[in-house]
Amino acid sequence: MHGGYSAFRISDPKPRDIHKARVRDRLVHHAIYRILYPYFDRKFIYDSYSCRIGKGTQWAIDRFHDFSRKVSVNNTRTCWVLKCDIRKFFASIDHDILRDILRKHITDSEALDLLGNIIESFDSISAMAEMRKGLPLGNLTSQLLVNVYMNEFDHFMKRELKTKYYIRYADDFVILSEDKKYLEELLPKISEFLEIKLKLSLHPDKVFIKTLASGIDFLGWVHFPRHRVLRTATKRRMLENIRKCEGDKSVLNSYRGLLSHGNGWKLAKNIEKV
Repeated sequence: MHGGYSAFRISDPKPRDIHKARVRDRLVHHAIYRILYPYFDRKFIYDSYSCRIGKGTQWAIDRFHDFSRKVSVNNTRTCWVLKCDIRKFFASIDHDILRDILRKHITDSEALDLLGNIIESFDSISAMAEMRKGLPLGNLTSQLLVNVYMNEFDHFMKRELKTKYYIRYADDFVILSEDKKYLEELLPKISEFLEIKLKLSLHPDKVFIKTLASGIDFLGWVHFPRHRVLRTATKRRMLENIRKCEGDKSVLNSYRGLLSHGNGWKLAKNIEKV
């Protein structure tokens, strides 16, 4: 049986409750991940970027830039962006739906029982336990399982809605189009699928349709047609971390690397003075 968790909270960038499994259980998680990841990664769409080998935030950002250039025809036309965020993502993963999805791919009953044990292990401490919902943020297997869960949505977006310019990173996703009305018509279909098929809901305060020219906040950067700038909250957090680390060169170099991916040369000069 899976053991308990030790809990702690981080606030980077926002408050999150992390639940850490015991060493014995973490070893099992890593073994499962090594076996299942290669199989499921082949099932994922190209434009899913979270927790995947050879992908990540920067790749998603570059893809966004590539899509925006194509939709706007090299910034000669208006590019509209539908940006969505799923409310309480990890806490809302439905255990029964997840296990049903896994059964479509895995036939070995012992493997399914082991995965079920890991999925249900969070029930004893989860606020959503009675509803059989939630995965712990601290588990390596959780990162894979949420991608397996959202892969259902990704294929709905690509195969049924035929969205050409769609990018997802964890619970954040965007669709780009030259047609605002098209995006407006997509939104209720997206919301309906998430609610009925996956029992997830869009965050009411984090859904919008805007032009690229007005600035699109996505993955820590605010994107414009010809440049991107670091999100204000990210900038504040960066400066605060640098002050705390008292000029640690490794921290400075890490942030220099981050700033090199956007229009941050002035900020890069300023962090030397912090």
